[in-house]
Amino acid sequence: MMLAYMDHAAAAAEPETIELAMVADAAECAAARDFGGLVGARPAAVVRPASADDVASAIQAAALTAHLTVAARGNGHSVAGQAMAEGGLVLDMRAVARRTQMQLVLPSGGAAFADVPGGALWEEVLHWAVSSHGLAPASWTDYLRLTVGGTLSNGGVSGQSFRYGPQVSNVAELEVVTGDGQCRVCSPSVHPDLFFAVLGGLGQFGVITRARIPLSPAPQTVKWTRVVYASFADYAADAEWLVTRPSERAFDYVEGFAFCRNDDPVNGWPSVPIPAGAHFEPSLLPAGAGPVLYCLEVALYQHHHQHPDDVDERVWEMLRPLKYVRGLEFAAEVGYVEFLSRVNRVEEEARRNGSWAAPHPWLNLFISARDIAHFDRAIINGMLADGIDGPMLIYPMLKTKWDPNTSVALPEGEIFYLVALLRFCRPSGTGGPAVGELVEQNAAVVDACRRNGYDFKTYFPSYRAQSDWAAHFGSKWARFVDRKARYDPLAILAPGQKIFPRTPSSSAARALV
Repeated sequence: MMLAYMDHAAAAAEPETIELAMVADAAECAAARDFGGLVGARPAAVVRPASADDVASAIQAAALTAHLTVAARGNGHSVAGQAMAEGGLVLDMRAVARRTQMQLVLPSGGAAFADVPGGALWEEVLHWAVSSHGLAPASWTDYLRLTVGGTLSNGGVSGQSFRYGPQVSNVAELEVVTGDGQCRVCSPSVHPDLFFAVLGGLGQFGVITRARIPLSPAPQTVKWTRVVYASFADYAADAEWLVTRPSERAFDYVEGFAFCRNDDPVNGWPSVPIPAGAHFEPSLLPAGAGPVLYCLEVALYQHHHQHPDDVDERVWEMLRPLKYVRGLEFAAEVGYVEFLSRVNRVEEEARRNGSWAAPHPWLNLFISARDIAHFDRAIINGMLADGIDGPMLIYPMLKTKWDPNTSVALPEGEIFYLVALLRFCRPSGTGGPAVGELVEQNAAVVDACRRNGYDFKTYFPSYRAQSDWAAHFGSKWARFVDRKARYDPLAILAPGQKIFPRTPSSSAARALV
């Protein structure tokens, strides 16, 4: 039955546009797995659409087949099966990006925008915008080989978020195919409820096929600095001071991470120095330093019209009052594209040593500043004091930079921290804990947050019970459910999130197509 409807959908579309690949062996199907490597789900077929109309045809066909679901897959970087569809259809959104060119939009008033496919990688957006137009979006993710539609469906955060807002706060317009198979253009002024529902909506309300991203002149170079702390209290106080400064006297980027006080190349101080080859002198650490240290990472952009000495003075003005360990500061001046692409080197090394192909039981949390010191004592200096074989990011951002109309669930506090436990499992046979132990440790971290009464939310959430989802969204849950009924009444979309069961309603399906 499903194949008959898919054949009908392909015939109704433009010739040679919809490419349908049936799945015979889940082990050979990239859509049956993701970067996390923790779960697998075999789809019935992978659809490679060439346009938003193709996406709509696939969703309309799924509506006519009982229990059939549709998941949009970008670059496969989810970590818990969120972009999978067991026995359903997986839309390869990279196929749309390969057939759709980015466009520069220059409306009256002097503003500039990029119209980009939902399946485009942010890395592709960066190179196109900078090299072709000397422009760039303001807000990024640390890792740029993620799709535009993927990050906008979750939040999209990095060290720029405190100043410029997350990526969901940096989009002017969306083209979305909703769960009823309709293609709609939406913005804060046109179909605003759909626009805000989709942003951070975990793919539940529609598939993002195009996004209009604001652009501004791209910086020329970046003054990039890292400083080290032995005291978490000093680290947090300085980080919060930096992110709450007026924008004209602030860095463009503020991040940070925890690391172990040892020479382990992954968990310890060798992960801190920049540029490559710089030396970390542990004898400079105070005698009372504990097993965990902290690195505050900041960057200030330099534009063509700015004198380098003026930028250096602004950097020093902001660094001078900080309480970091003197002598443990590291600095580099790099190109703007090079700075934004810095995580590529981590990927290259992980691919060389085999850890990129190993499971990645990542855990991302938003934790209110009210509770972050207790979290540091109980979790980072407790169960995680020996490291996690990967970065432990911990840095603040501001709730006022997030539009409350989006679907993203945030803590109550105005200042909250991203805590990202980005584990890279060691390749098989090289030692290290089993992946099951790491997953259990993640669960223990979340349980401790609940038990201690922290004001927190999971970022990239993964739950299996609807009661857990209701608790996650809290006061936004009723709105989330209402939006689901409005834009995806059969619950066709994003089944891998395990939020809503598919509704087998043939009469409702006939009304959709």
